[in-house]
Amino acid sequence: MNPYLSVVIPAYNEAANILSGSLTAVHDYLCVQSYAYEIIVVDDGSTDETAALAEDFVTQHRNTRLIRNPHRGKAFTVTTGLRAATGQIVLFTDMDQATPIQETAKLLPWYERGYDIVIGSRGTYRRNAPLWRKFMSRSQILLRQLILGFRDITDTQCGFKSFRGSAIGPILDHLHLYNFAHHAEVHGATVTAGFDVELLFVAQRLGYRVKEVPVEWDYRHSRRVNLLRDSLRGVRELLEIRAADLRGAYRDPRLP
Repeated sequence: MNPYLSVVIPAYNEAANILSGSLTAVHDYLCVQSYAYEIIVVDDGSTDETAALAEDFVTQHRNTRLIRNPHRGKAFTVTTGLRAATGQIVLFTDMDQATPIQETAKLLPWYERGYDIVIGSRGTYRRNAPLWRKFMSRSQILLRQLILGFRDITDTQCGFKSFRGSAIGPILDHLHLYNFAHHAEVHGATVTAGFDVELLFVAQRLGYRVKEVPVEWDYRHSRRVNLLRDSLRGVRELLEIRAADLRGAYRDPRLP
C-alpha cells in the first residue's frame, strides 16, 4: 500500500549535514507519526561522501531509499524525487533542515480543506539572513508580482513545498523552462530559483488550489547563492516564463 506522505530530499555535497544528523532528525520525526511515510534522498552527483553516507542511512532505516543522479542541478534532482514518490502527499525539503521537518504538521491539515498544493512560507522576514539576502528576497517578491502577477503567494522560494501526488505529473509535464527532456549535466553548484516559480505558476494555470502557510525558517549560509549572478538569472527566468505564457505554453489542453 502506498504511503500517505513521501518526503523528497535533494542532496548535492551534503555530507556535513548528514553527519550532523539531518537525515536522522527527519526519520525520527516521521517514524512516530500515525501515517505511513517514505523518505527519498536524491543525490545530485555529489563529489563528497553524500551518496555513501545516504546509502549507509538507507540500509539502516526502513521506508527510505536513495536515487543517484548525474549532476544536473537541484531542479532536476527535485523533479526526479517528485516523479519517484508514491505518497498521497509529497513534500520536498532541504537537507540542511532550515525549515525543520516538524513544520509538516502545519501543512497537512490544509489538504482536508480541499487544497492541492500547500507550501511553506517565510513571508518577508528572513531570520538571521544577511542584509543582502533580505534585499534580494524582497526585490524578487516585487518582481514576481509585477511580471507574473503573483498576488496571493508571497514566498515562492521556500524549500518546503508539498503536493497531492495526483497533481505532480500534470504540473511537471506542463513545465516549459524546466522541462528536462533535453537538459545535460552541469558543473558545480547551481541555484535554480525559476523552478519553484514555474511550478507554482503552472499549478495555478492548471487550476490547482495553492495554500501558503507560515513556517519556521532559519538562514543557513550557502556558497551556492551569488547576489548579482542569481538575481540577474532570476529576473531573466521570470521574463522567460512570462514570454512562454504569452505564447500559450502553459495552456491546459483540457480547457476550451
